[in-house]
Amino acid sequence: MEASTNELPGNAGQANWSNWHWQMKNSVTTLEQLARWIHVTHAERDAIESVRGKYLWRITPYYASLMDPEDADCPVRLQSVPSAAEMLIYPGAGIDPVSDASYRKTNRVIHKYPDRVVFLVTSMCPVYCRHCTRKYHTTDVAGTYFGESEGVSMEPDFDYLASHAEIRDVLLTGGDPLSYNDRKLEEIVSRLRMIPHIEIIRIGSRCPVVLPMRITEELCRMLDKYQPIWFQTHFNHPKEITKEASAACDRLLRHGIPVQNQSVLLKGVNDSVEIMRALVTGLLRIRVRPYYLYHCDNVTGVSHFMTTLEKGLEVIDGLFGHTTGFAVPDYIITTDLGKIPAGRSYVRRLDDGCEIRNYLGQTEIIQNL
Repeated sequence: MEASTNELPGNAGQANWSNWHWQMKNSVTTLEQLARWIHVTHAERDAIESVRGKYLWRITPYYASLMDPEDADCPVRLQSVPSAAEMLIYPGAGIDPVSDASYRKTNRVIHKYPDRVVFLVTSMCPVYCRHCTRKYHTTDVAGTYFGESEGVSMEPDFDYLASHAEIRDVLLTGGDPLSYNDRKLEEIVSRLRMIPHIEIIRIGSRCPVVLPMRITEELCRMLDKYQPIWFQTHFNHPKEITKEASAACDRLLRHGIPVQNQSVLLKGVNDSVEIMRALVTGLLRIRVRPYYLYHCDNVTGVSHFMTTLEKGLEVIDGLFGHTTGFAVPDYIITTDLGKIPAGRSYVRRLDDGCEIRNYLGQTEIIQNL
């Protein structure tokens, strides 16, 4: 949606509304500001108070404008407005269940896989998603994965990357790398491009979803200078596929930057075949490839979003064969062992061949396979 001028707070005007700096400066961070966009429930008021001093929250005005003002179960509200469930402790929950910190080699570099690394460049986000797998790193007031502060020199990080010739793929994430301005981001990207063995640079950002005006023509031209660049974003619900989000993705694509999507299966948000099918087909319409569907991690403060594994398999079964093949994301469980594919097998080995099953549940025996 494009908010009309009379819907904007104060005297913002459409020019300010379309300015990402204005959006960040005017982010919703208080109950009073939130009440300009929705009818805040008693439960939401209590939750905002309960997370104070524990979990940060911030919502861009743009993303707030997508919230249903009357429905507390609106998928955008569930992803962005604090819930009292964040303060509950679930069995097995932890602040780092995928052991990112144990693979941290420098202040910012996580080297878990042989040829690729995660580069945590910031802990700041335009919107602090309530389901963030790095909730401790990005929204716990007292916590971070950084061994030192975010502001210390990046030279040891670049030195590590330059000294490990096996690294060919670097994912910039955080936090959201696009929280930085273009100048700071270019400093990082240009340094990476100076390292000969780094083949591709990926940027993980939710800005196309929560702050699409951040994807400016200037940003895209800058990134285009350092190709190959890949962009990974995070749509979770078809409601997020707006005209503005589509235009942001289109700007990246027109500069030769592929855009892939990584969703998280979230209870009450997208844990149904119908919603997920609408999401993935909607993404194809804007030329964004559904890449991963993550099973929600058992993260402290996030566990209430978890579904069962069976629910995830049901969703994937409802996609495979029922829509375009490359619309079906890989269903992934993240663990301290890495990413584990969780898709159901459609082939079963028999003594004299294989039993195959199609998307309708029909089976057939194939000999000598």
